[in-house]
Amino acid sequence: MDTEVARARLLKEQARLEGLHLAATRLHAGAQEAQERELSSADQHPAELATETIERELDQSVVQHVLAELTEVQAALQKLDEGKYGLCEACGGAIAEPRLEALPSARYCIEDQAKLVRNGRRNGSR
Repeated sequence: MDTEVARARLLKEQARLEGLHLAATRLHAGAQEAQERELSSADQHPAELATETIERELDQSVVQHVLAELTEVQAALQKLDEGKYGLCEACGGAIAEPRLEALPSARYCIEDQAKLVRNGRRNGSR
């Protein structure tokens, strides 16, 4: 594996996620400002309030998801610096190059990722 190609891939993904985070944060802030203006005006219908609540929760969910992905990318960059990038955290084997191209911050080989997903579903999580 070419570490410079991997680093470039990770940095590109980091920049993309930082842009998403900035956009989602601005959107969330704009929604809060709009809500504050509306609260000072006439009473709202309960359905409108419910819709606004759902939109705020979705905005916050997007921000949290992007931050989690950023954390994964930063951890992958750290592994790259330590010479451990591209190694499965479960079995220690190499993660296939196509998987790393698709998901640069992959922590597990495809087989171990599938096991984790199956076990998670059995245990009631994801």
